[in-house]
Amino acid sequence: MTLADFPRYPLLFGPSPVHPLERLTAHLGGAKVWAKREDVNSGIAFGGNKTRKLEYLVADALAQGADTLISIGGVQSNHTRQVAAAAARAGLKAVLVQESWVDWNDPMYDKVGNIQLSRILGADIQMVEAGFGVGFKESWENAVKEIEAGGGKPYAIPAGGSDHRLGGLGFANWMVELEAQEAELGVFFDTVVVCSVTGSTQAGMVAGAALSGKPRRILGIDGSAKPAETRDQVTRIARATAALIGAGEIGEVELDERYHAGIYGIPEESTLDAIRTLARLEGVLTDPVYEGKSMAGLIDLVARGEISRDSNVLFAHLGGQPALNGYTSVL
Repeated sequence: MTLADFPRYPLLFGPSPVHPLERLTAHLGGAKVWAKREDVNSGIAFGGNKTRKLEYLVADALAQGADTLISIGGVQSNHTRQVAAAAARAGLKAVLVQESWVDWNDPMYDKVGNIQLSRILGADIQMVEAGFGVGFKESWENAVKEIEAGGGKPYAIPAGGSDHRLGGLGFANWMVELEAQEAELGVFFDTVVVCSVTGSTQAGMVAGAALSGKPRRILGIDGSAKPAETRDQVTRIARATAALIGAGEIGEVELDERYHAGIYGIPEESTLDAIRTLARLEGVLTDPVYEGKSMAGLIDLVARGEISRDSNVLFAHLGGQPALNGYTSVL
């Protein structure tokens, strides 16, 4: 099959916008910086990168006759919020296992932001005490069994929509979409900066790049603080996705480990500085878990010249801003 042969359930407005970050570029005094905006890619519950993946997963769920989407994430998971929204749009039920992945003590952390939106969207929320990990979780598998025992037809979506046969398709197609936008804009982005945790966003990009064969650096900024696991998962998903869409050999998976702040979901000062810098220069908001960390990496790498001055750098803005409401003690 080719990438175009896989069914999609429409959740996006269309191609996500690409635009220059002119004031940030001038501030850094190095490479030209642009952004591709997955945070404004959809009309459902603020969209985000997982909405792009869910177009393929929801189509598959409907084809299988499922009546319930079930997924897992942390308390402030952007992914589970997008699963809840996609389920509502498709007329399905949603069961969300929300684990305590982040040791964060803001008094409203488990009541505002993404989890508040998921409740408004009508999802069945199951709160579970369990630590962070990018692999399959017992609590999620147990919830699948409960739905089956009750006569439901669950469609299981792993954390981030990542470790799934179709998990890399959304961002393989993102790369195809980007190449069309580059042709229209008359620019080539030699470097793409993207946050990586569960891995299928970067993996899809790597597979998509293998499909076209255009040489570009896809630089993952680790946000998991478990970079060995994340690198392995990105590589595995990228290879599987490339094989699925008939792409060639994937390039090397690059993951920078310097900006994850030591633990998933906890921002350090460089993360907070990056959030404020982009907001005050461009009016663009990023979150403390994902985009704040990848923007911190981009700012540092451009300012220090590790990304060369003659580069055109594309920041993949994956969304996630609702989580800001859970971090009022530092923002």
